[in-house]
Amino acid sequence: MDQQATYDDVNLILKLYELRREERMRKARNDIARLKQFGSLAEFQAAYPPGSDVEASVRMVTSYWDMAASFVTSGVLNKELFLQSGGELLFVWAKIADLVPESRKAFNNPKYLSNMETVANAAIENMNRANPAAYEAFSKRVKAMGA
Repeated sequence: MDQQATYDDVNLILKLYELRREERMRKARNDIARLKQFGSLAEFQAAYPPGSDVEASVRMVTSYWDMAASFVTSGVLNKELFLQSGGELLFVWAKIADLVPESRKAFNNPKYLSNMETVANAAIENMNRANPAAYEAFSKRVKAMGA
């Protein structure tokens, strides 16, 4: 069990929420929500080449959530409190998880989005405690969006 959440944890979560409200970040989050699923990184890059608006949105949102997750994985932010309010990280992970292994190879970066993956796996475990099929159903709904 994690340590008791503190007021500093709460303030950091509120700051993360405030950053998500910035206009360009809102647009990027909407782009992610409408993103269709791709079978490969090459398919994604053909639809959204590097430098395109949607590709920039994907980079913005994934790097944001990987940064937020790094606060959890480094022990700066209480994991249990974050999992109670950080559901969007799991939504984004469900959208992009299939592309991450290939992206790590293409970018020659085995740690690419590893903080996000670690926290997403904790959220999946947490979700599946109540119902072992919960994440699978959630992931199917998320992947169907934008299709």
